[in-house]
Amino acid sequence: MQVRKLSILIPAYNEGQTISLILDRLDAVSLIEGIEKEIVIVNDASRDNTKEAVELYIAAHQHMDIRLYTQTVNQGKGAAIHKAIELSTGDFLIVQDADLEYDPDEFNLLLKPVFKDNADVVFGSRFMGQNPHRILFFWHSIGNKMLTFASNAMTNLNLTDMETCYKLIRSDIAKKLILKEKRFGFEPEVTARLSRVKGIRIYEVGISYYGRTYEEGKKIGWKDGFRAFWCIFKYNVLDRRSYRQ
Repeated sequence: MQVRKLSILIPAYNEGQTISLILDRLDAVSLIEGIEKEIVIVNDASRDNTKEAVELYIAAHQHMDIRLYTQTVNQGKGAAIHKAIELSTGDFLIVQDADLEYDPDEFNLLLKPVFKDNADVVFGSRFMGQNPHRILFFWHSIGNKMLTFASNAMTNLNLTDMETCYKLIRSDIAKKLILKEKRFGFEPEVTARLSRVKGIRIYEVGISYYGRTYEEGKKIGWKDGFRAFWCIFKYNVLDRRSYRQ
C-alpha cells in the first residue's frame, strides 16, 4: 500500500503545560519515504489552557498541518480518539498522547513493517527490544502483563503490550471499526476488534517509554485496569463484531 500521509491523533485533557513540547517534537520528525504528517488534536473539554495553547501554537507554526477540535463536555480519552479518527484524512493513523511518555521519533520504526511486508497494523511494544524505558511502577507493569495475557488468550494474538498507546493502523480499517469505549477501555476494545478483521496483518516492534508519575500528570488508575479486564471479556465474548454495518 502506498502511504502518502500519516495522521497523528492527539487526545488532550489538561495538557496545556506540555502540548507545545510534543508538537515541537512532531514538527522535528522526518518520516521515511517522504510521508507527510497531519496532526489532529481533540481537546476533551480541558479545564486548563490547552485550547488556547494549541491555538497560539497553530498561529505561530503555519507550515504544520494541525487541526484542533474541542469537545463541549469531557467524554474521556477513547471518545476523543473516536472523534480524531473521524476527522483524520491520512493513509495510516497513530495515537500520540499529549504528554511526553512516547517518542514520536520512533514512528519510523512502526512504519517499516508497512513497507517491508504490507502490515495493516503495527503495535509499539514497551516490553521488547533494547530501547530505553523509564523505571516506575512494579504493579503497573504486572497489571499490563496480565491484561496483555488475558487479551491474547481471547484474541489468539501473541502481543507483548496490548495496552500500548502506539498502534499504527491503516485508516480505512480504523474508520470502519465499531468503537464504543470512551475512556481507557479503548485499547482492549480496538485490539479485539482488529483481531477479527479477516486477513489482517498485525506486527509488533519495540519502542521506548518515558513514563510519568502521578505527580507529573499520569491519569490512568486501578479502576481503569478493572475496566480493561471487563472490556477484554466483553469485546471477545459478548460483542464479537469488528465493522459497522
